Amino acid sequence: MFLKRKSASTSETESNLDDLPWDPAKQKKILEYHPNKRDEVRRKYLERGPCKPYGHNFPKKMIGKSLRRFNPAWFDQYANWLEYSVSKDKAFCLCCYLFRDDIQKQGGNDAFVTEGFSSWNKSERLAIHVGAMNSFHNIAVKKCDSLMNQNHSIEHAFYKQDDVAKNEYRIRLNASIDASRYLLRQGLSFRAHDESVESDNKGNFKQLLKYTAEQNEVVGKVTLENAPKNNQMTSPPIQKDIVHCFAEEVVKSIIEEIDHCVFGLLVDESADVSHKEQMAVVFRFVDKIGTIKERFIGVVHVRDTSSLTLKHAIDDLFAKYGLSLKNIRGQGYDGASNMKGEFNGLRSLILRENSSGYYVHCFAHQLQLVVVAIAKKHFEVGDFFDKISTMLNVVGASCKRKDNTGKGKNQDRSLPRPAATRWGSHHKTLFRLVELFSIVTKVLKFIQTEGIEDSKKHQAYGLANYLHTFDCVFYMHFMLHILGLTENLSMALQTKDQDILNAVSLVESTKRELQKFRDDGWDSLMVKVHSFCNKHDVDMVMMEDEFVDFRRPRKRTNTTNLQYYKISCFNFVLDLQLNKLMKLVEFYPDDFTSVERFSLEQQFDIYIDNVKEDKRFSNLKSLGDLSRLMVETQKHLAHPLVYRLLKLVLTLPVATATVERCFSAMKFVKTTSRNRIRDQFLSDCLVCFIEI
Repeated sequence: MFLKRKSASTSETESNLDDLPWDPAKQKKILEYHPNKRDEVRRKYLERGPCKPYGHNFPKKMIGKSLRRFNPAWFDQYANWLEYSVSKDKAFCLCCYLFRDDIQKQGGNDAFVTEGFSSWNKSERLAIHVGAMNSFHNIAVKKCDSLMNQNHSIEHAFYKQDDVAKNEYRIRLNASIDASRYLLRQGLSFRAHDESVESDNKGNFKQLLKYTAEQNEVVGKVTLENAPKNNQMTSPPIQKDIVHCFAEEVVKSIIEEIDHCVFGLLVDESADVSHKEQMAVVFRFVDKIGTIKERFIGVVHVRDTSSLTLKHAIDDLFAKYGLSLKNIRGQGYDGASNMKGEFNGLRSLILRENSSGYYVHCFAHQLQLVVVAIAKKHFEVGDFFDKISTMLNVVGASCKRKDNTGKGKNQDRSLPRPAATRWGSHHKTLFRLVELFSIVTKVLKFIQTEGIEDSKKHQAYGLANYLHTFDCVFYMHFMLHILGLTENLSMALQTKDQDILNAVSLVESTKRELQKFRDDGWDSLMVKVHSFCNKHDVDMVMMEDEFVDFRRPRKRTNTTNLQYYKISCFNFVLDLQLNKLMKLVEFYPDDFTSVERFSLEQQFDIYIDNVKEDKRFSNLKSLGDLSRLMVETQKHLAHPLVYRLLKLVLTLPVATATVERCFSAMKFVKTTSRNRIRDQFLSDCLVCFIEI
């Protein structure tokens, strides 16, 4: 690998070149670029090579009396110029596109340059397009070769140098690569605000090189101030080149793992620290040894979050890596975004092109939506959570909060603040509140008497009184139990190797536990509530007395406390849980011919009989274990249709946790002090930080 030296003035050009469309039908004319930029655009396209979506399911169309389609074997036959547009189902010539203006001046007007070629029954037209030695096509090919030879002139000059110069160059390059690898792995920034000679801190990259040079005499002799001024291998463009090479190798290995097979698509969008909308993309697939994997391949900046914009971004990303929407067998987006409609529209757009790209609602977000529904549909539960949120704000604003935790191990017993979109965090909040109830009460009383702001003093007074009510204690223990069940399920669902059938089993188990709690849990709950009330001097209510609605205290309810708390609250909330937990339909794509479907029934019987007699299959816990063991024992070759069906099921997404972890990683890579990082560099850094 030889890295070219670039001037800092090219940074804006590089940014624009990263956004060049991959689909040949979407490329604009070379003449539309600035004259000083056209050769850079041409070089970028030639470095990327023709767009070749090998795994695409090329559509058939009726030509004459026969169904015809693009033949992917043509990619190898005409490797250096033929490219295919997924959006238009047409073939184009990359070389002629790049120099179409020169060709048109000479009278050239070929379908491979303008409208695209789609007469699949006339494959001889490909050879005709190439033509004789002096054809327009071959002239364009020569121009491409000449352009790239100019681009490699530095590389050629390198090989003319003596062995000493070559060795010094390699040492400098390896030192820069090692520094980049370390910074990428730790998610650290490369540059500083001031990298001048007088600066005390020239940024992580140069400081790390300096440290390496001080520790290694061989490196120190040829780097930084001891390196040639025009070949120091430390400029920002060089850093970005190194990072881009790392990222491209990582993504290339992921694409090779998929190996043109089926996969699931996980997508989420979020604004970064500079308020730019970023779309993260993760692929879920079964690798060659039968392991379920979810791999991050990058973030894409989108102008807005409309479904069309997201779809175009995905199209460009797929074209970039030669992938096809036809190979998608599952779509997964988070529930919140889906409810807003953007991803709801996106999944519909993908389904129009691929009816087998089934959508699976994120299991973890579905659980969160269930809890939200409870809070909204039962007034007192919603009011309870609102008061807890207010209490955390009041306690958090007090200087006395430092006394809440103590030191050492007690630091883990602080009150965590629940996130608005992470209902699982409410479980931890309530758990800590039960543990720290006495301390929280003291803090509120302190604020009430010693607080500075009158509003906070009044809030503390009201909250302290509310905490010592039966309602608060009852809802706290009741919701703690429910959230505990759903929290455990949510954590289990978010593991990367979880499969959809095991997820369904976990959901059913949780439903049974909730039903068991509804049928037999009232007495045990009340024992906990009574014990807590006695410990903290909270007045109990008599279950036989008439219930008093605090919103209308003077109006009779004609309902006992037992009827209200057990029927109107306990049973009502649990019924919401049981009714709203997701129900799944069959998500099996139609990837088998009629003959294979017939053979599959017979193969299933043989497979089941074979596996029953094999003790190695006796302790399987999930479909993922089955997939790995089938490859390990070579049974995927003996039962290929069964294994194909198994892979289809495993590609269906269970949760979008992996995508969300990517956005969590972005907070480390793109920070408030590093908010000007460009889109391609951000994506490259994230790929390396997450996947290496």
